[in-house]
Amino acid sequence: MSITSPATSSPAGAAAPLRAGRRRDTISAVFLGVLWLCLALASLFLLFVMIEIVRRGLARLDLQLLTAPPSRIRPENGGVRPAILGTVLVVGTTALLALPTGVGAAVYLEEYADRTRWWNRMIELNIQNLAAVPSVIFGILVLAFVVRAPLNIGAVALSGSIALALLILPVIIISTREALRAVPGEIRDGSLALGATRWQTVWRQLLPAAVPGIATGSILALSRAIGEAAPLILVGATTFVTFSPDGWLSRYTVMPVQIYTLVPQPDQASKDLAYGAILLLIVILVAMNALAIYLRNRFQRRW
Repeated sequence: MSITSPATSSPAGAAAPLRAGRRRDTISAVFLGVLWLCLALASLFLLFVMIEIVRRGLARLDLQLLTAPPSRIRPENGGVRPAILGTVLVVGTTALLALPTGVGAAVYLEEYADRTRWWNRMIELNIQNLAAVPSVIFGILVLAFVVRAPLNIGAVALSGSIALALLILPVIIISTREALRAVPGEIRDGSLALGATRWQTVWRQLLPAAVPGIATGSILALSRAIGEAAPLILVGATTFVTFSPDGWLSRYTVMPVQIYTLVPQPDQASKDLAYGAILLLIVILVAMNALAIYLRNRFQRRW
């Protein structure tokens, strides 16, 4: 004879799990509503900021903004040409320093490194940690070892490029490793089975197949570098420059630093110039992100 528990046989006992489930559903719905509310508030704030930037910066987004240097005497006739050229020089040099180094380090760690060795595990741990380090720390590091002794090259464009290269290097390494891991293992095994060396497999099979992920991660990392100001201020990005940089060892400024200088100025013309520079910087960043999406989609269709 079976014995039924009074708690489970009574209507009150059967309704207890139902009430608990409804309470969990209510809490989940409230939490989801709070999340949507936070998202809506953040989106409204971002929309308001974008509308204000476009409204005030569109009038200054002209040829004069691109070709004229800034002016303290007549700021309404000024532009940000030195900052644009400085940004191109610094970010271009950053790409030359960071992309080959980052991709090469990722290939070594993913394809060649013995993960049972303690030093390889230490390198991987440090790369993961460096990706979360604040950007100003890299500026302090370059200030101590590059701008001053032992290298002592001074507050020049090359110092800023080194700081930004160190900043984005962990991001490039991590994104490249993820792109290599996403390549099907059959491609690697088939190449090795046909007699190709490990280097031939990496160069002719893995890297071409991983181009979408590598290109996307690299462009997004460079987009972050374009918008950085804190490390460059520490390593000598001049706040007010009326001349264009003429090389890696010259004084320079970049667009974020130029904007940082223009915003607190008391005259309205400087503020309008700052809004125009902000809008130009946003256009550049959107274009770079669009390029990353285009390259990813194009190479994914090919492979």
